[in-house]
Amino acid sequence: MKDITITDTILYIGADDKDLDLFESQYIIPNGVSYNSYVILDEKVAVMDTVDARRKEEWLKNLDEALAGRNVDYLIVSHMEPDHAANIQALVQKYPEMKVVGNAKTFPMIHQFFDIDLSEHSVLVKEGDTLNLGTHELTFVMAPMVHWPEVMVSYEKSEKILFSADGFGKFGALDTEETWACEARRYYFNIVGKYGAQVQALLKKAATLDIAMICPLHGPILKENLEYYIGKYDVWSSYQPEDEGVLVAYASIHGNTKKAAIKMKEILEEKGAKKVVITDLSRDDMAETIEDAFRYDKMVLAAATYDGGIFPCMEDFLHHLKSKNFQKRTVALIENGSWAPIAAKNMKSILEQMKEITICDKVVSIKSVMKENTVADMEALAEELLAK
Repeated sequence: MKDITITDTILYIGADDKDLDLFESQYIIPNGVSYNSYVILDEKVAVMDTVDARRKEEWLKNLDEALAGRNVDYLIVSHMEPDHAANIQALVQKYPEMKVVGNAKTFPMIHQFFDIDLSEHSVLVKEGDTLNLGTHELTFVMAPMVHWPEVMVSYEKSEKILFSADGFGKFGALDTEETWACEARRYYFNIVGKYGAQVQALLKKAATLDIAMICPLHGPILKENLEYYIGKYDVWSSYQPEDEGVLVAYASIHGNTKKAAIKMKEILEEKGAKKVVITDLSRDDMAETIEDAFRYDKMVLAAATYDGGIFPCMEDFLHHLKSKNFQKRTVALIENGSWAPIAAKNMKSILEQMKEITICDKVVSIKSVMKENTVADMEALAEELLAK
């Protein structure tokens, strides 16, 4: 296990997973992911969540080493998703006198996943309740729909540590050398992005706490410059653009719409766009494209007409955006079609179902391939987009 220092009495017992191909069976994780778990050693011993079943044996070994012969008094269940809760039954069986701590929505889920009798071994907590371990005291803060209904976070006041559940999480194993923001952003918008209002509510509660360290269930422990991380979450969860820039996302069948998208990127850059990124919706990572859509304040969608509608990968992208509560952005549309271009109309109808989306008046419509007049139309569209 990588040596992760928290404090003398709060130890890291989690595990990295570098073998998993897709997180939640949909998100590419080239640098793996960590399943974080912690143990508080005091007069009473509390384990803060378990880990995914894939790392059960490693986790139990880490726990045994940390306990050095002691028993577990409490298991705190912050989140019932299987990547954190898979080993609840194993721990109950290993420490039959242990009590499981959760809220009113936690225990029904435990019984959905496991056949265990906790009637004499459960501690039901609600907002603001505390659990005294000796010199350490945990205060429980409910965080419903961040991003499951039973989620709660715990604040340990003596060492000023927030155990933040999936909040402030990040893709990547703990020994990955990379900046926090990119993979934390991709993680946030694809997993928690729909629940901005709920994250805002949790941030308001967290603002009343004196926090010196954040211990999430995925990703590194955050010990310094916490204002930076909290500030990112505030921007992300309020759906404000993080950076000024344009995402050009294209869905091209034979390459002609791709050529137009590349030309549009060049035009935008020539006209002074600060940052322009381009993505091929047929081939590039959808989760990263979702991340970029939320990151920048403007977007160009270029799609071929297909079966009297939109080329499927563009339609899929738009439905992903809608499901993640995409809003407060400006969008320009480019369509292509050899006999009846209709992609723009269909893209617009989906965009209009989202909140506070400004759609440029001008639509560039290509008949098969980009021509000189098309380029002139794209220049006019770029001017309108950048002026908004």
